[in-house]
Amino acid sequence: MTRKRWFALFALLVLFALALAACGGSTESAATQAPAQQEEAAPKAEEPKEEATEEAPEAGGEEDLVKKGEELFNQNPLGANAGCVTCHSIEPGVQLVGPSLAGIATTAAERVPGMSAEEYIRQSIVDPNAYIVEGFPEGLMPSYSDLPPEQIDALVAYLMTLK
Repeated sequence: MTRKRWFALFALLVLFALALAACGGSTESAATQAPAQQEEAAPKAEEPKEEATEEAPEAGGEEDLVKKGEELFNQNPLGANAGCVTCHSIEPGVQLVGPSLAGIATTAAERVPGMSAEEYIRQSIVDPNAYIVEGFPEGLMPSYSDLPPEQIDALVAYLMTLK
């Protein structure tokens, strides 16, 4: 193999490794993680500050739910994985590791016949391999099914504003 081909192969491997690291490329479940990793993730989910902000959407309505969703989208890490913003841009045509989410509310409504945009977005968060966007490999996005339902609701509400 020529020197250029070796370099190109090495560069591709490095980029792939970085992409997997950025999106939580591990396929380990929470049950198989080392105890230290579980302990580290658990306190973050149970901090009083987090609980106080989760109650806000119920008291403040849809605007607060969307605001909480935007905060979660931009949070890193999110649960046990990388935050959404690590792999997804909300700018049209800007592709990071995953597809741009610009216009996701409109696109999601048309992706699967008989499925609403909200249902599609929720499914994509908790079971990202159910429907794979063309040009992206299966298994690239980790599941966020471990997030509390209130956080998933907030993410869906925020993503539904991206028309």
